[in-house]
Amino acid sequence: MRILSTALFLSLSLLIAAAHAAGNTELTWYGHSAFKLKTPNGKILLIDPWIANPANKNGKEDLAKLDKADLILVTHGHADHVGNSVEIAKKTGARLVSTFDLGKGMVTYGGFPKEQAGFDTQGNAGGELNLLDGEVKIAFIPAVHSSAVTDEDGKNIHDGGAPGGFLISVKNGPTIYHTGDTDVFADMALIPHFHKVDVMLACIGDHFTMGPERAAEAVKLVQPAIVIPMHFGTFPVLTGTPEAFGAALKKQHLKTQLRIMHIGQTLKL
Repeated sequence: MRILSTALFLSLSLLIAAAHAAGNTELTWYGHSAFKLKTPNGKILLIDPWIANPANKNGKEDLAKLDKADLILVTHGHADHVGNSVEIAKKTGARLVSTFDLGKGMVTYGGFPKEQAGFDTQGNAGGELNLLDGEVKIAFIPAVHSSAVTDEDGKNIHDGGAPGGFLISVKNGPTIYHTGDTDVFADMALIPHFHKVDVMLACIGDHFTMGPERAAEAVKLVQPAIVIPMHFGTFPVLTGTPEAFGAALKKQHLKTQLRIMHIGQTLKL
């Protein structure tokens, strides 16, 4: 009995020590739809990395300081989401996570390094990737929007495949849903049937995506523990505000917590 108790104590001690060693998942917002996700083991994921966007006054400095990235996730081909992906990929060797069609377009026309975009990191709606030795699982979620890839010189536009979002499940960490650019759609209600969403990154800007009222409906369908608004205020036409979003959420009487991030802020999850 004493031997079993000692073994159990040692096992629990090792589990606790491992949990402390792993650390937190960190989420940094660069403005617009651009985020950096750092896993407990230090892997770096960049989502729609338009780091040097107009809303980020430290954009050039933030971009220059990005010297490590393992994966670059791009929801669709519009320039404000592809952003600085190519520059970052060439500097860090990060692999592209996207739909196959978008990846082909970014390589063929956008200058993304071909050797950093392949079947291992590309998929399509309904599929899920197991990446970085099991550190993250990334599921492809549909979106109601459009997609196109622009030449490096910005003169010509090419097919960018279907738009989408990502459901990122971090080992020993949270599950995060980045909506990409989208309207609310009924099938969002299926997402929590497969994965409980801890953090939802929701576009609220209106005009090109759902605005605050419709975004609140999307939160109602997804039922995340936390929602963080994004894709607002970067341009004058993106009129949706976090305040209006908060008011719309209150009307829904949801348990979801609204967290409004400041550009450059990092949350430990």
